[in-house]
Amino acid sequence: MFSISAEYTFAAGHALRGYRGKCENVHGHNYRIVVRLEGAELDAIGLLCDFTDLKAWMREISEQLDHQYLNDLEPFRTLNPSAENLARYFYQQLRQRAGAALPHTRLAEVTVFETDVTSASYRED
Repeated sequence: MFSISAEYTFAAGHALRGYRGKCENVHGHNYRIVVRLEGAELDAIGLLCDFTDLKAWMREISEQLDHQYLNDLEPFRTLNPSAENLARYFYQQLRQRAGAALPHTRLAEVTVFETDVTSASYRED
């Protein structure tokens, strides 16, 4: 089994609804998104996925969130903009963009770092 990963960063603000503590107030993060793909087969030139394509998909998603207040954007108007929900959002958005382009590759996991030492991951089993 082969595995590759790529990272992308963006900055955004949010407030956690229902949270009791500092994070219920508006604050921001420099998010780091790590995407991992896996598959048993490589393409004709020996790639699981072209990093250029993967980073372009990540950039496309991130640009919609960059320097925004996440609570004002769908689906986070109702869904709490936690790192966990952001990880699932990126996973679902990437799967839509990359699914048909990568027939032998599986989106294994998306990890969202809010800080250098705190992260949340999402994957489907």
